[in-house]
Formats: sequence, C-alpha cells, structure tokens
Amino acid sequence: MTRGLSDQWLSQLSKSIADQAGLYFPPERWSDLERGIQSAAPLLGCRDAASCAQLLLSEPLKKEQIEILATALTVGETYFFREKRSFEILSEQILPELIRARQGSDRRLRIWSAGCCTGEEPYSIAILLDRILPDLRQWHVTILATDVNPNFLKKASIGVFSEWSFRNPPTWLKDNYFRQVDKNHFEILPRIKERVTFAYLNLAEDIYPSLTNNTNAMDLIFCRNVLMYFAAETVKKAAHNFHRSLVDKGWLLISPTELSSELFPQFSSVHFEGAILYQKGEKVSPVPVIPLPQPVLDFIPPLPEPIPVLEAKMERPQPTLYERALTLLEGGDATQAIEKLEEDFARTSSAESAALLARTYANLGELAEARSWVEKAIGANKLHAGWHYLRAIILQEQGADEEGSAALKRALYLDSDFVLAHFALGNLALRQGHSKEAHKHFLNVLELLADYQPDEMLPQSDGLVGGRLKEMVISAMSMERAA
Repeated sequence: MTRGLSDQWLSQLSKSIADQAGLYFPPERWSDLERGIQSAAPLLGCRDAASCAQLLLSEPLKKEQIEILATALTVGETYFFREKRSFEILSEQILPELIRARQGSDRRLRIWSAGCCTGEEPYSIAILLDRILPDLRQWHVTILATDVNPNFLKKASIGVFSEWSFRNPPTWLKDNYFRQVDKNHFEILPRIKERVTFAYLNLAEDIYPSLTNNTNAMDLIFCRNVLMYFAAETVKKAAHNFHRSLVDKGWLLISPTELSSELFPQFSSVHFEGAILYQKGEKVSPVPVIPLPQPVLDFIPPLPEPIPVLEAKMERPQPTLYERALTLLEGGDATQAIEKLEEDFARTSSAESAALLARTYANLGELAEARSWVEKAIGANKLHAGWHYLRAIILQEQGADEEGSAALKRALYLDSDFVLAHFALGNLALRQGHSKEAHKHFLNVLELLADYQPDEMLPQSDGLVGGRLKEMVISAMSMERAA
C-alpha cells in the first residue's frame, strides 16, 4: 500500500503503542500499523489516519484507545480445538497425570487462557475436561479467560458462535456441547459456559500473579498467538510473570512460532511428538569453567601495600528478616523468603510475616499452608480487615464459597470502605448467577473509588491502582449485561 503517514510518525506511533499497549511494529510491519490506524480512525472520532496519528501522539493512550487499537491491530483469529496436537498432548498425557496427582483431598485444577479472544480456546479446555474427568463436579476447577479487548470478552461471555468457529472440528463437538439457535449459529451448553470466568487483563501492563485478579497458582497457562504482537522486552516481562503465576511443574503453552529459549530462559523445554511445551521447574546450571593458572614467565616484584585511608563511615541498619523476605520474593525466590518469614514469626509472632507467608503459599498453590498462616495472622490481630479479606480469597480458591463470603462480610464489618472486599463479593455473586447482588457490590466499588486517584494504590491489592480497578468493574458489569 502507498503510505500516507511519514516514517517519522510511524516510528513514533510504533514506540508509543509498544510502550503503552505492548504491541510491537518494527519498520518491516509499518504498513500493517498504518492499515490498523486507518481502521481505528473512525472509531476514535478521527476523519483519517493522519488526524488519528496526531491524536494518539498528543497524550498518553487512554484505556478506550488501547482497546480500539488492540482490535484494529491484531487478528482475532481462533476456532475450537485450534492447534489440535496441543489438545491431544493435554488429554493423553498432561491432564491425566495432573488428575492422578490430585485424586486425593486436593481435587483442584487451575487453568488460564491468557489472550482468550472470543472464547473458543477456554471453552475447548472446559469441553476437554468434561470428556476426560467423569467426576468433574467433585473437583474445584478454575478456568480463567482474559483479554485486552472488551468486545471479544462480551462475545465470549454470550457463548454463541458461527460456523467459522468450527473449522475441522471433532465429529462429536456440535452434537454434544452446543444447541443450534439458527441456521448458522450455535450456543454452547450452560454447564460448559458456567465453568469459564472471563475478565479484562492487559498482559503488557497489569500485575500478575495476584490473588486480586485470580492469576496465581496456575497449573496450565495457554498464551497462544498473542506474544507474537509484543516487543521482545514485553515478552520477557510476560514470561517472567507467567513463570511466577505457575505452580511448580506447571505448564505454559504458546504457539510454535513463539518458541524462544532467549525469551523464555526460566522454563524447561519439554519435547513431545509434534510439539514443544514449556514447564516450570529447576533448570540444571552449567558447571562454571575455572581457568588454569598461567605459567609465570618473569618475576615481577609485588607492589607495595597501599596506605589505608581512614574514613568516617555511617553504619547502615541491617535489613529485618521481613525486609529480606520481601527482597527475595521480588527476585522470585519464594523458598528462601518462606524460611526468613517463618524465622521472623518464630521470633516475633508478627502478623505481617504470617500474612505474607499466607500470600506466598497461596501463590505457590499450597492452600492448606496458606490458610493455616492467614489464621495465625488473624489470631495475632483479629481486627485487621485485610487479613479476613486474604482468608476469604484463599477459602474461595479452596472452593469454600460460603465460608469465603462470610469472611468478606467480616472484613466489611471491620472496614465498610474496604473496596476490594466489595469487589470480591461482586465477583462471587456474579459467579453464582446472582446478577442483582453483583451489580449492587460493583456500584459500591465505583462509589468508593471516587475517593481514590486513578494512580493511587489500593490497600491489600498487590499493587492494583484505583483507575485500573474501575476499568475491571466496568468491564465485569458490561459482560454481565451481555450474558
């Protein structure tokens, strides 16, 4: 195509969109970038690509602009059981092994479809589990599906698909899991639909893993045909966060074209026939090569010892065990952090150390330990609303929704303005099909957020800011109306 935008404008647009939306357009793809800007222009209220470029470069991108650009600049191309070989490996090897390991008391599976588009992938996962797990109702299964495009999420939550979503499908798919609503459209069965939770999440900007957005302690993460749109640094950041979001021995599935040992160095590559998957686990470090001493050819007399210079030095306070644990957690070393926190609790009975232990164990998927430690934190300080909120989130992950709801209400009794507790109750009500109750809690969240600046961090939130929570609530209410 003949370009209407200068290379200078395209360069600036490429950098701005990469920095703020994570989407990467090197010079060889600038024609795609300009085509996307032309497509987005009318949706952004602009008469042409040039005026649209001026608008996008005049100030930081707003959430609505990022959403429109994500639609215009990416291909929402998906269908049921896409990349068939990955699903075969899941059904024949990975999921049966996970199910055998969890057949005891901890009957729990957590799966995340990151960049779920219009829902075909997470619904395929739900259908697969329905086929290979006959006692599925006796398990606590989480299938989280996230995307940056709210229009995709709305369509996914409705659960109606055209023939285009059924390219080369298994013969049993339509008959067993859909009902035909008209000549060319099929609706997924409610019992499958209710097993998937859809939520807005920007992989380039948002915080994960986090108890707040349910992205912790995942057994499987699907992120296929998404990272190819990201700049290398954004991919590295996402890979690091995915690694932390997985339990030990958890799996990351990306598309074959996105495999890269340079971008995913913390994962082990596991080779199956016809596919390569990434797994979280210890990687063997190469043994360092120690050079042999070189022969001394000539005698060189040693230099005289320097005369010491006396300097007045300020004594720096040693970091506490809790502070050392925080540093270790930031570096991804949960094992050492747990040791420091447990030592600190043994010495001080600190509620803060017990609560951080609860969060750390929850992120590792060790919910029994997490629950034990949060109850120690509450025992040390019964009037701390945040500890009751943390207990509620852990209980919900264990499938104890009724106890979790009671813990959230206890948190609100202690602090009626605890915005995250209202948000959690709204999500719980929405998951249980109580839309009016969910709507009431979400309105409470929006009212309370009026007292927060958009970039102000919320208490007990793992770094979530007020403006971002507002976007999450509006997205959840929008999907509720669509469904």
